[in-house]
Amino acid sequence: MSRIGKRPLAVPQGVTATVDGQTVTAKGPKGELKFVVNDEVLIKLDNGEISVEPRDESKDARSKWGMSRSQIENILIGVKDGFERKLEIQGVGYRAAMQGKNIQLSLGFSHEVVYEAPEGITLACPKPTEISVTGIDKQKVGQVAAEIREYRQPEPYKGKGVRYAGEKVFRKEGKKK
Repeated sequence: MSRIGKRPLAVPQGVTATVDGQTVTAKGPKGELKFVVNDEVLIKLDNGEISVEPRDESKDARSKWGMSRSQIENILIGVKDGFERKLEIQGVGYRAAMQGKNIQLSLGFSHEVVYEAPEGITLACPKPTEISVTGIDKQKVGQVAAEIREYRQPEPYKGKGVRYAGEKVFRKEGKKK
């Protein structure tokens, strides 16, 4: 029994949600998002609450039950508040700067890395060592943050690189004589 799936979702104030067959659409102050639910899951909207339940007791239906509820919750939160992921840059000479809507990264390579923001994502650089990724789609925000981090992941000896805010990097001891 899915503990996540059996809880109904309350539609937040200021958000309008509609269910049309297997498509859930949410409109809010930040924008509009859609999610197409798998056919093995049944969606109902009544009295401002969205309920999700499996069509049968197969393992496939039960595994998609909780995931569908989480995806619907993410689009409801996204159109109301949005999502943000912060990155930190550590290392001598490592920094970031805005270049229009894109971000320019100096990460110790022989060239500057320019990352172009995809549609629906806003990049900001409040300090040269901080990057903020914001948007309404949780998956897209996380993917962009992961792609930026991938240019120079934190290394275990000096801890240099791009890391998520608050991420603990396992440090190794260097070579001994």
